[in-house]
Amino acid sequence: MTPPDSIKQCCARAYDGDIARILLGDSFHPGGLPLTERLGLLLGLSPASSVLDVASGTGATAIFLAQRFGCRVTGIDYSAANVETAAAAARTKGLDAQVRFQQGDAERLPAPGAAFDAILCECAFCTFPDKEAAAREFARVLRPGGGAGLSDLTLGAPLPDDLRGLLAWVACIADAQPLDAYVSLLNQAGFDVRTEVHDDALVEMVDQVRLRLLGAEIAVGLRKLLLPGVDFTAAKTMARAALEAIHRGELGYALVWGKLRA
Repeated sequence: MTPPDSIKQCCARAYDGDIARILLGDSFHPGGLPLTERLGLLLGLSPASSVLDVASGTGATAIFLAQRFGCRVTGIDYSAANVETAAAAARTKGLDAQVRFQQGDAERLPAPGAAFDAILCECAFCTFPDKEAAAREFARVLRPGGGAGLSDLTLGAPLPDDLRGLLAWVACIADAQPLDAYVSLLNQAGFDVRTEVHDDALVEMVDQVRLRLLGAEIAVGLRKLLLPGVDFTAAKTMARAALEAIHRGELGYALVWGKLRA
């Protein structure tokens, strides 16, 4: 069994690499910024809100939230390289006084209790080895009545072999949970929870990845792109298996959000 810290480090390294940017673009989750906006609206974000973006990556979500809702945002990510890239992006956009980033672990958030009005965690909760601890940490750092919102992959049946293993952790798949499990985890942590299904966003993302994989493979073959160590055969097999799993109802995507009970 892969140690939890190794999984976190591998995921962090993968998402700050060139291949992730080539295949996923600027927003590393299905639905992109429109679903980020949807979560922000569901959580009632405003210029008065103090927001925590957990697993903030290279900062796209945090920066968007600050621009769209006028809120103050703190991004937490396991990768020091991601934190550095995100901070530079915020400075470039003149938002460094409104958006800040720091390195940290979702299961041990580097924040005092009752520090935030809202938390967002996009397409990352399913990769946390100790999800119960992460949910408790969400509740700990929220003010009474604060809200937490997840967007994440959902599991409707056991994953096929093509979607298992460490590569699947990197692709935010291997430990996806049934939708009811996410609801239960947040309920147990003290949240009243609601959900929305967005499987169409996942289909669109997988289709885009398949097209980008083809383009990247051609570019590498023509020596116009250097991606050492990338197994295009395995990546294409995984993308195809993911699409088939979505159509069979084995894999989906949803928003899960709720208010912290007083």
